[in-house]
Amino acid sequence: MDESARHALENPTEEHLLLRQMVRKFTQDEVEPQATEHDRAAKLNRSLMQRCGELGLHGITVPEEHGGGGMDLIASTAVHHELAKSDPGFTLAYLAHAVLFVNNFYFASNASQRERYLDDVLSGAKIGCMGMTEPGAGTDVLGMKTTARKEGDKYILNGSKALITNAPDCDLAVVYAKVEDRITTFVVERAWDGVTIPPKTPKMGMRASSLGELVFENVEVPAENLLGTEGGGIRNMMRNLEAERLTLAAISLGIADRCLDIMTNYAAEREAFGTPIHHFGQIQRYIAESWAKTEAMRCLVYTVARDSGPDKRNRVGTDAAKLFASRAAKEVADDAMQVLGGWGYCEEFKVERFLRDAKLIEIGGGTIEAHQKNMTKDIVRALQS
Repeated sequence: MDESARHALENPTEEHLLLRQMVRKFTQDEVEPQATEHDRAAKLNRSLMQRCGELGLHGITVPEEHGGGGMDLIASTAVHHELAKSDPGFTLAYLAHAVLFVNNFYFASNASQRERYLDDVLSGAKIGCMGMTEPGAGTDVLGMKTTARKEGDKYILNGSKALITNAPDCDLAVVYAKVEDRITTFVVERAWDGVTIPPKTPKMGMRASSLGELVFENVEVPAENLLGTEGGGIRNMMRNLEAERLTLAAISLGIADRCLDIMTNYAAEREAFGTPIHHFGQIQRYIAESWAKTEAMRCLVYTVARDSGPDKRNRVGTDAAKLFASRAAKEVADDAMQVLGGWGYCEEFKVERFLRDAKLIEIGGGTIEAHQKNMTKDIVRALQS
């Protein structure tokens, strides 16, 4: 793909281009310098999350009349793509807040709920997360054990969530629970009695975002914190999962772009036996195949983004984008490490961090096996209809 075709694919309007340019500069100036430090410390950079709020990045998909950017999933894809070129871990924390909480909350909430919570999460003053996965129920969403029982003007919430990005740092959570065996969505405040957040869970990659549990013991949730209707949680969940999968695919694309750049520059400068190593056939294979995979990711991710949104269901497309991109990004990062050899295994060139980070996207937001199952079911159904 030549530069003009890539530009048109990634930036269909002038507004998209200006957003990308702003995020790219922010990433280069402020995200890149802190990435290694926060990966080593395994700590979320909360001040950087607030900077995202100052730049209007937490409400990209929220209409302008409610304080957001009023843009589409192409714009959200572009933000995640650019941020992930420097810090996929921070980008995952951003996704958990801006997509899993803000986007999810906005399209399920009423005017009163938006008035209470929206300004604080758009600014980054409060950090959000989404509580869906449980210790014994991940892909098997219907197997969740968390329950909420209606008592007068409140619900009594009991259960626990595990492997939740941003949980240790959150102020608010969108929580899924069963009300009379029907999956229902609530906004839960960390400060409420009965909400406990244990110490964060150590992990292999994406360390600049925190991971942990949410524990609920007889938490009194006011009825006005019900998002949508009782039993409406599946609809809220499915609508938002498509945005999540697309933006996770965009993170994979950012990882691949950066790793391809690192390996290509290294191969042009590093010499062995008196010649730059890009003259060797095996190195050429790594670079050429990585370039092809990265461009294929770009085409798929941005094409799917054009046909996805809160009112446009696209499960096959978003599943396909994440399925392909997650695996391809890990392969590109692995090839970059092979091109760099021992230097790739060390911290200096950052490839080892990107490889660690890439693996998560084969698991989080739906495993690759879940995507394969969902896609096959939908493809066969379409053929038979």
